[in-house]
Amino acid sequence: MPLRGGTLHAPADLPVGDRERPPARLPLVVYVLALGTFLMGTTEFVVAGLLPEIATDVQVSVSRAGLLITVFAVGMVVGAPLMAMLTLRLPRRWTLVLALAVFAVGHAVVAIASGFALLLAARFLTALATGAFWAVANVVAAGAVGPAASSRALGVVGSGAMLANVVGVPLGAFAGQLMGWRGPFWALAALAVAAMALIARHVPHDGPAQAAVSIRSELSALRSGRLWLALAACATTTGGVLSSYSYVSPLLTDRAGLAPALVPLVLVGFGAGALAGFLVGGRLGDRRPYATTIAAPAVTTILLLTLCLLGGHAVPTIALIALLGLFGLGANPVLIALAVRFAGRAPTLGSALTVSAFNLGTAAGSWAAGLALESPLGTTGPAAVGTVVAGLTLIPTSAIALTRRRTKPSPA
Repeated sequence: MPLRGGTLHAPADLPVGDRERPPARLPLVVYVLALGTFLMGTTEFVVAGLLPEIATDVQVSVSRAGLLITVFAVGMVVGAPLMAMLTLRLPRRWTLVLALAVFAVGHAVVAIASGFALLLAARFLTALATGAFWAVANVVAAGAVGPAASSRALGVVGSGAMLANVVGVPLGAFAGQLMGWRGPFWALAALAVAAMALIARHVPHDGPAQAAVSIRSELSALRSGRLWLALAACATTTGGVLSSYSYVSPLLTDRAGLAPALVPLVLVGFGAGALAGFLVGGRLGDRRPYATTIAAPAVTTILLLTLCLLGGHAVPTIALIALLGLFGLGANPVLIALAVRFAGRAPTLGSALTVSAFNLGTAAGSWAAGLALESPLGTTGPAAVGTVVAGLTLIPTSAIALTRRRTKPSPA
């Protein structure tokens, strides 16, 4: 990849061979891709705010309607690497456009479907498209800026999903109350069509190296031990935070004594913290990637432990949840960038596997937190589970840092 001018410059804890001066400004394509992840993040979480209306309309229980969330998570875990391999020979620009087209169709089907089985099938199809888009978008964003600014670019791309929690999901829930639960799905379908035009215009053509890739070369990335360490860290860092976040409402109302009407404001605080954490973590990660992937989960573990101890007090709990958003997901763009780099000649598969790892960690962490909630620990249980899981992140990230001088990662 050509240098972007002047003296070589790089993160202080990266090997000399990976050093390159970062661009002063990120290219427009990075922000276009962030718009796409905003749509993906909105559809993943907006269902949670519409479950009662969906359940009433299709005549199922709320708990059964919750399968719409579960099947989406399963589709993301399975779909990201599967779709990455199936679209391997397809130009990345058209993979993104095709994923958005399937995304739009899936939402249109949800908006007109009357049977619950069809809703589940459409959500699974949408999840496959979401996984494919996210995996390829990470690779395109990293390739557009080079190794010296890849974490920063991935932080911006991922911040689209974080912004969805702050803006997209509340707006979707509000729109659902005004025009019915099908309205937000029509809106997402229309926005996806508009995003297709932007992607087709701004995402560059693939180089000749992309046309020569093969499934065998992609699968060769699975032999990288550092890739698996990065994937383990992806699973534990997200699992630790979201296992606690999934059950933060009973902690706030039952233990901290907060009024239920104020819970959405606390969740917005978490979302705003996560948005800032993605952006700041991406910037720090370009200069100190290994230090960032150690410091962020270490601080997260301390915050979750403190939440266990001070969860009975409203003001400290609110502050800790906002800080949890800031630090808890701050290492994610750095981990994605490292996984793409460690995957060597298979960056798309490496990126896809991070999507699977994040969702697998979320599913496993939320399941364990649910069991803890029913245990004698009560509302403190999810935070206790999160403390343990987040602390486990220090094992793979420390191992990556310790081996960085002995094994130079292949540039993506």
